[in-house]
Amino acid sequence: MNNKLVNIAVGITIGIGIISLIFWLTKDPTSNFDISKPGADNRKSGSLIEEIIRIGEKFKLFDHSAPEMKGTWPRFRGEDFDNIKKDAVPLKDSWDENEPEILWSVELGEGHAGPAIYKGQVFLLDYDEEKREDALRCFSLEDGQEIWRRSYGIHIKRNHGMSRTVPTVTEDYVLSIGPRGQVMCVERETGDLLWGLDLMKKYESELPQWYTAQCPLIDGNKAILAPGGKAIMIAVDLQTGEILWETPNTMLWKMSHSSIVPMELNGKKMYVYSADGGVCGISADEETEGQVLFQSNAWNHSVVAPSPVIFKDGRIFLTAGYGAGGMMIKVVPNEEKFDVQVLNEYKANGGLASEQQTPVVWQGHLFGILPKDGGANRNQLICVNPDDVTTPVWISGKTNRFGLGPYMIADGKMYILSDDGTLTMIKPDTKQYIQLAQKKICDGHDAWAPLAIADGRLLMRDSKTMFCLDISK
Repeated sequence: MNNKLVNIAVGITIGIGIISLIFWLTKDPTSNFDISKPGADNRKSGSLIEEIIRIGEKFKLFDHSAPEMKGTWPRFRGEDFDNIKKDAVPLKDSWDENEPEILWSVELGEGHAGPAIYKGQVFLLDYDEEKREDALRCFSLEDGQEIWRRSYGIHIKRNHGMSRTVPTVTEDYVLSIGPRGQVMCVERETGDLLWGLDLMKKYESELPQWYTAQCPLIDGNKAILAPGGKAIMIAVDLQTGEILWETPNTMLWKMSHSSIVPMELNGKKMYVYSADGGVCGISADEETEGQVLFQSNAWNHSVVAPSPVIFKDGRIFLTAGYGAGGMMIKVVPNEEKFDVQVLNEYKANGGLASEQQTPVVWQGHLFGILPKDGGANRNQLICVNPDDVTTPVWISGKTNRFGLGPYMIADGKMYILSDDGTLTMIKPDTKQYIQLAQKKICDGHDAWAPLAIADGRLLMRDSKTMFCLDISK
């Protein structure tokens, strides 16, 4: 009897176990859970902690001043946007072994931002890696001593350097754009902050691959900027920071590394911009400012650094690296707007093309340095006739290669800075390559920043140091 009861108890226990197992296998323990959806926790998209950027919050005044000089190089590519210095300061025609003399040098944060010069003051947007700050710095052209610094905290990771824009300077204002799209306007003499604008935040813009390289444009009392995102171009009051007009980005183009260039054609003033996605002209006339006068996606490349080169007859030369090559278009009046004709298009090894620097027009010819994908002639200086940009008038030759470095013209001479810090002076002849002098200035690296010149002093930099050279007669 006892054995029988034991067997019954064992059977009941096994049965209960089997039923429990079946229930455990078929029951969903999360059936009463809510699905976690993005945004349900009220967090903002992106990083868990939003970085707070207070543009221009810090200021430091140094115990130094700059003696006033006459010369200016007030913006990217100079007064007339052509990279040609036109004043009468005579410059040396050759250098001996001790020339050109280095008057002073300044250590900088890693980058390719070029300087602007205004009446004895040098303005440069730097990045302080130790403090993690964008810093607009004012130096004396006379001796390189710092006069004031306006900065703000921002985190930037090294990506072929950090800062890479040139400020724009007038008698009253200095305007800068930081690597992550923060625009800052200050008073030139004092460095007092007037306003700041975060293009990425306000216009939901996409930051270019190697940070912002667009140099700001000042036209009268307006700052002209190309955010991308919700607006392809905007105008801002320089004194107040008020947005004066916005051009909706209906074409959905992105911010490129190129800069805006003014143009006048058929009595109409406009701003021309080579964006990531196409090229456009936005009206600068008071009655129609901000309106799109022309747009074309025939020129459509994802990495565009050189600015458009404008010709008076309506032609615009466009170029870029990474296989883009070059294109010559013509803007043709059509009632109140303009049509775009493609005159010529070719790959980098088929004519004048450039990866970083904007070609220079001199005596009716175009001068530029071919990109690394320019075939056998890569990194050489080339001269072409704008009527046939695919046929070289001359090329500097395989022993004269200049990398991605900048170039400019002053006093009838062209100055070319190679990647490694070698400065070459040539005669920008329209028939042949003529070298006048050459000097290794520094053991530099990635000397790509635009050059600047005033009062016979040439400013150049590599990735970490800025130099002031005396090239005057």
